[in-house]
Amino acid sequence: MKYVVCVPDGCADEPVDELGGRTPLEVADMPTLHRLAATAELGRAAVIPEGMAPGSDVGNMSILGYDPAEFHTGRAPIEAAALGIALADDQAAFRCNLVRVDDGIMADFAGGHPSSDDAAKVVAQLQDDLGGPTADGEVAFHAGVQYRHISVTPRTWADAECTPPHDLSDKPVVLPTGAAAPQLTDLMDRSRAIVGASSLAANQIWLWGQGTRPTLPTFGDTYRLDAGLVTAVDLVKGLGVLARMETLEAEGATGWFDTNYEAKRDVALHALDDWADLFLVHVEATDEAGHAGNVTEKVKALENWDRRILAGLVEGLDSIGPWRLLLLPDHATPLRLKTHTSDPVPYLLYDRRTEAPGGTYTEAGVADRPVVAGHDLMGRLTSVR
Repeated sequence: MKYVVCVPDGCADEPVDELGGRTPLEVADMPTLHRLAATAELGRAAVIPEGMAPGSDVGNMSILGYDPAEFHTGRAPIEAAALGIALADDQAAFRCNLVRVDDGIMADFAGGHPSSDDAAKVVAQLQDDLGGPTADGEVAFHAGVQYRHISVTPRTWADAECTPPHDLSDKPVVLPTGAAAPQLTDLMDRSRAIVGASSLAANQIWLWGQGTRPTLPTFGDTYRLDAGLVTAVDLVKGLGVLARMETLEAEGATGWFDTNYEAKRDVALHALDDWADLFLVHVEATDEAGHAGNVTEKVKALENWDRRILAGLVEGLDSIGPWRLLLLPDHATPLRLKTHTSDPVPYLLYDRRTEAPGGTYTEAGVADRPVVAGHDLMGRLTSVR
């Protein structure tokens, strides 16, 4: 038996006026998904436990079968793991976005989506000018992907409330509060002279998502399966690293609208045919479209999922042998809000060998279905061997 997990990040939404009161899932042309849904188990999953912030860190941890209420220590430490950063007990990691703030307004939480190479040059300059010892300990900057980077600080600096920049799109900025707020605000302020002088559209850093070193049981020990994943996002890679899953690269995977869908599909099929029992495919494009409030790109990203991943994936899996598939987003990212919500998301659990009652894979299509804990779905996917 082969197992596949598909994560169209943030694809769940609310009715959109521009779509005639329908959601992107209701409008998108997705014949393969609809065919699977007709004989699949459908329902709603609470991927964000009550009281936790609705982020991809929490949602993807749930999807991998780990209860965030037990294992989550913060978003940034997960991304740090993807970059090979081993946090010491006296250190904390922060997500370090390159952003654009104009006249106190978060004009662009993604800093114009710079190339990773261009961004790395700016992060290197940040390290040269702002990295080093402080009164509390060492500060360091590490380059990630596009606008997403990591800053390692003294552990005491984690004592702050920091607002995710994507929650502030086109809104007045909300500066950190709490005991470490002065240090964090000072660092962000001083970054303006460096980032603002670069060729990037960004003009400063934004620190958030902090936490200390996490510990996850290995996926192989938990589920007795050889598992891997493919993604362009360090956050999801970091979860794979912490869970001791194989994290594979796909040529042309960008974490943006232009990502190489086919390459991710082919990486998954090759791994499943060669060595993997379970493989996770993550695509960020739907989430980015939600944050941008871009209706057209969100619908297009869903159609790309169907045409450029699911169609060939199903065909390839049929040639390998029996298989099961779990598909769900890690959270909703409504176009109207341009940020995440904690609402339960639709899930699909398909078994090639059996038929379930089926239905329509949309928000409305599962509205009357019971809600299950997101971290329970991995066990349900892999329970039939």
